[in-house]
Amino acid sequence: MVNRLFTLMVMIGVPLSVVGSILHWSSTLMFIIYCLTIIALAGFMGRATESLAIVAGPRIGGLLNATFGNAVELIISIFALKAGLVGVVLASLTGSVIGNLLLVAGLSFFIGGLKFKRQEFNVYDARHNSGLLMFSVIVAFVIPEVFSMEMNEAKTLSLSVGISIILIVLYLAALFFRLVTHRGVYQQKSDVVEEHEEPEWSKGKAITILLLSTAAVAYVSENLVHTFEVVGEQFGWSELFIGVIIVAIVGNAAEHASAIIMAYKNKMNIAVEIAVGSTLQVAMFVAPVLVLLSLFFDQKMPLVFTLPELISMATAVLLTISITNDGDTNWFEGATLLAAYVIMGIGFYLL
Repeated sequence: MVNRLFTLMVMIGVPLSVVGSILHWSSTLMFIIYCLTIIALAGFMGRATESLAIVAGPRIGGLLNATFGNAVELIISIFALKAGLVGVVLASLTGSVIGNLLLVAGLSFFIGGLKFKRQEFNVYDARHNSGLLMFSVIVAFVIPEVFSMEMNEAKTLSLSVGISIILIVLYLAALFFRLVTHRGVYQQKSDVVEEHEEPEWSKGKAITILLLSTAAVAYVSENLVHTFEVVGEQFGWSELFIGVIIVAIVGNAAEHASAIIMAYKNKMNIAVEIAVGSTLQVAMFVAPVLVLLSLFFDQKMPLVFTLPELISMATAVLLTISITNDGDTNWFEGATLLAAYVIMGIGFYLL
């Protein structure tokens, strides 16, 4: 029933998105159409990811979902950088970090916990991710802010470029560690897929649907960005709030839906891999790539966030680590993460 509804929404939403953008329909109307279309496309990406996870395992499935989901945000951010909207790009990166760790993981733990009293996931992966989260967010993001106080713009940019290169190299090394040299070394029983479980789609079909869905989401998301200014004025949303909350939620809608679906089916390894893995990819790959790409634009983007953004990201990391390090979760822990996200959302709205 839900799959049929998503199919209908895609068949209607994608053409309406194209026609509406050409005919310049009302920004508020198009905002609603774009959001609903992205949600429907996210449903397709979730089904494709689940099929790939059954074939290739939860790590590959979660990684693919995070990658395709973040590709949308990367595309949006490149257009924003080209337009000189550095503040919006940095705010959207902040929103991705706190959104994945608090909103996505929180909803996954909460909804999954309502159906299952206790849900387990790979504790070794959780601890491995904890170290990377501490490094990528607290170390790599805080250091440029601290050192920039004693540097001019040129030196701050040079520091940001150097840190970006290190982050990318370490991220690639982390993938090599988990998928090649230590694949299966820290495997738990819950990682093993039951033999009778059959994927909905074949590997080729699932990858094709992921590619097509990502392309469609990228197109719709790019048009959605142009409605933010008008909608923001109507609802009283500031540029910072739009970047941290709205752009982040919409840009990551695909993995949001996928993680929640996986948690509801008690596939917590995939759900956690999507939420935390997407955060690591944003912090260690997407953000550094944007810093390096900004060198080719008129407006450069140093890896320097505002104090509220830094504190929010650091708090989200520490809270997530404290909740996930034991390898199991429940609905109350999900509610705790959601409460933290709402508090930060109120703060960014009032700034």
